[in-house]
Amino acid sequence: MQRRPKAIANSRPSALCSPVMLAKGVIEGLDSRALGAGIRRACLLSLTALTLANFLGCSNDPYPSSQEGEKVLYSSFHEAPRTLDPAKAYNVGAHAITGAVYDTLLKYHFLKRPLELMPGLAVALPERIELADGRILYRFELRSDLLYANDECFELAEPGLRTREVVAADVAFQLFRVADAKVASPVIEPFSNIDGFQEFSQALTARREAEPTFGERPIREQYAAIGGVSGIVTPSRHVLEITLHRAYPQIKYWFAMEFATPVPWEAVTYYDGEEGRQRFDDHPVGTGPYILTEYDKQARYVLESSPNWYGIRHPEWQAPSAIFPSVGDEEDRLSGRLDYAGRSLPFINRVEVHREKENIPRFNKFLQGYYDASGIIKESFDKVVQEDALSPEMLERGVSLGKSVALDVFYIGFNLDDDVVGRLGGERSRKLRQAMSLVIDVEEYTRIFLNGRGVPAQSPIPPGIYGYRPDYDNPYTRVDLEQAKVLMTEAGYPNGIDPKTGEALRLTFDSYDTSTAGMTQVRFYTSAWKQIGIDVRIEATNYNQFHEKQRNGAYQVFQSGWVADYPDPENFLFLLWSEMGKSKFGGPNASNFSNATYDALFVSMKARENGPERMAEIREMIEILEVERPWIELFHREDYSLYHGWVRNVKPMGISTPTYQYRDLDPALRAANRLEWNEPIIWPAIVMLVLAVLVVLPGIRTYLQERQ
Repeated sequence: MQRRPKAIANSRPSALCSPVMLAKGVIEGLDSRALGAGIRRACLLSLTALTLANFLGCSNDPYPSSQEGEKVLYSSFHEAPRTLDPAKAYNVGAHAITGAVYDTLLKYHFLKRPLELMPGLAVALPERIELADGRILYRFELRSDLLYANDECFELAEPGLRTREVVAADVAFQLFRVADAKVASPVIEPFSNIDGFQEFSQALTARREAEPTFGERPIREQYAAIGGVSGIVTPSRHVLEITLHRAYPQIKYWFAMEFATPVPWEAVTYYDGEEGRQRFDDHPVGTGPYILTEYDKQARYVLESSPNWYGIRHPEWQAPSAIFPSVGDEEDRLSGRLDYAGRSLPFINRVEVHREKENIPRFNKFLQGYYDASGIIKESFDKVVQEDALSPEMLERGVSLGKSVALDVFYIGFNLDDDVVGRLGGERSRKLRQAMSLVIDVEEYTRIFLNGRGVPAQSPIPPGIYGYRPDYDNPYTRVDLEQAKVLMTEAGYPNGIDPKTGEALRLTFDSYDTSTAGMTQVRFYTSAWKQIGIDVRIEATNYNQFHEKQRNGAYQVFQSGWVADYPDPENFLFLLWSEMGKSKFGGPNASNFSNATYDALFVSMKARENGPERMAEIREMIEILEVERPWIELFHREDYSLYHGWVRNVKPMGISTPTYQYRDLDPALRAANRLEWNEPIIWPAIVMLVLAVLVVLPGIRTYLQERQ
C-alpha cells in the first residue's frame, strides 16, 4: 500500500511493499507435484490475505521504525565537500560537518545579534597584551580535562589508547599545518600576521626541496626540525600564546573557526590513505559535540553526540558554549527559546543528512515531514509565502518561517586591468562603469529571480556588520537611464557607439553558470546594457576555466559574491585591497582594483578596534568605491527557511556555523504529523484482494467437488 502526502501532487513514495511478489516467491517454492491446482490456489488466497495485511501496515517512511521516538534531526545535502580537513575546508557544505565535529577556542553567542564572541574550549576570551616593541600578544588558556572523540589513531601513542587530553600544542600543530604550503590552506594570509609564520612556511618548503628524504619523515618531526613558528608558543600544557608583528584585531575571529581548532598529530599521521585506512580529508577526529559516525558521499552522513565532549562530561562547569544562553531579545522570549536558558547541550543526539540531487524531491520530502527544515524552492514560493508571510496552508501545518539577511554580498565586477573598462582608460572608463551601474535594476532582478528575497546592496558591507549604514544611498545603484546616457556620451561612446569601430561598444561577460537559469540571469544584465547601446556578449565556460581566465586576467565583466568568514567589515573591504588582487597575487580581489588612498585607509582601518576613527575610515573607503565603481553592488541575500512545528530553537546566524547542539524537537508530534500527512491509498489493495478471490474461488470449488 502506498501513502501520499496531502496537497502534494507529484510526490513519490520512498519505499513500497509488494504482497504479490512475496506470495509469488512462496508459492514458487512449493512442489507443484505435491499440490493440486485447487490447493495451490487456496495457498495463494491465504498468502495474499497475509501479505495484504502486511501491505496495509506499510508506509513510504524512508527511516527505520526504531528511530520514530528518537531525537534525530533529518536534513539533506546536495554535493559532498571535497575535504573535511579543518586546515583546508572552506565552504558551507564542509562547515556543516567540521563545525560540529571540531570545537574551537572561541565561539559565537547563539542568540545575540550582532554576533558576539564568547569562550569555547578556552576558559575566557584571550588576554591582549601590547608589547614594548609594538607587537601584540594574545594569551589563550585552554580548559583542562578536554578529550578528543574516541578513535583508533591514538594507538600510535600507546597501544589500546582510544583518546587523550587536548593540549595547547595541538592548536599550535594545526596552525603549523595552515602555514605548510603542502597542505594548501586557503587562509595563509590572515595568519601571516603571526610572527615567524611566513618564515616557517618558507623554511619548510626549502628544506623539503633541498632534502627529498626530509619530506618522508613524520609530519610532526618535520615541523619540529624547522623549529616551529616563533609567534606560536605553548609556555605550559594548557596555555597558548600568539604574537602578532602588527595589530590585527580580527585574529580573534579566526580562533572561532576550524582553521585554528586543536588537531591531534596522531590523526594526521594515521589517516594517510594507505593499507585500507581513510585519508584525513574524510576522517575528522575532533573535540566537538558530535562525531561523524557514517560518511557516504553518495548517500548520507550521520553525526552522533560525542560522549567525550566537555559539555556532556562536565555539565557542572556551566561553560558558556555548553549551555543554552540566558540572554536574548524579545523575539527569543516570545518564541520560547529562553525557556531553555541554562540547560546543558546538546538536545539532539543524532543528525542524519541525506543526499538530494534535485530541489523538488527535497522540498516534497520536507512537506511530507521527512526533513525537519527546508529552504523554499522557486516553483513553490508563491504558494508557501504570501504577502511576506506564510500561506494559510503552511500555518495549518504548523510550519514556521525563519527570515534573516545573510552576511554576504553579490556583485558585478569589472576587471580594472582591462584596457576598455579598467584603469588605463582613466576618466572614460570610470564614466563607462558608472553608466553601466545606473541601468541595473536590482529590485526587479530580485523580484524575478529570487522571489524578492534580497536587500539591495549600497556598498560591500551587509546589514549586521559594523560600518553598515541603513541611511546610505549610493547614487550609482539607482536606476537612471537618462543620466547613464549622458555618462556614455561623456565617456566617448554616444548612444553606445565605439568611435574606433563605428559600431556598438562590445564587451564580454564571463559566466561559469551555463544552466538555463544562469544564462537567463546574465541576459537580464546584458539586456539592461543594451538600453545604453552596449553589446555585451556572454562568454560561457566551466568553473575551472572561469577561474583560470581570472588568474590570467583574460576577462572584462563577471558576477561574483562573498559570504562572511566572520562579522567584521575587514572581511568585506579586503576584497578590494590591492594585495588581494586576483591576477597578481591570486587573491579574491577579482576586480584587480588598486587605489593607493583606499589601500592606506584599509591598512589603518583593519588594525583598529570599532570606534569613531574606524567608522570614519570605512565611510571614506566606501565613498571611493562609490565613484570608482569597480563593482556594481547587487544585493545581500534574504534567507527564508521553513521549519516544522516540532523543531525548536532555530535562529540563523548568518555565517556557516552549524548549531545542531542548540536545537530540540518533539519526535511524538513529528510521528503524528507524518501519519496524518501521508494518508494510505487502500483502493489498490482492495482491488488486488477482489482479483485474488475471483482467481481462487474456481479452484476451491473444483477442490471441494473432487473431495466429494
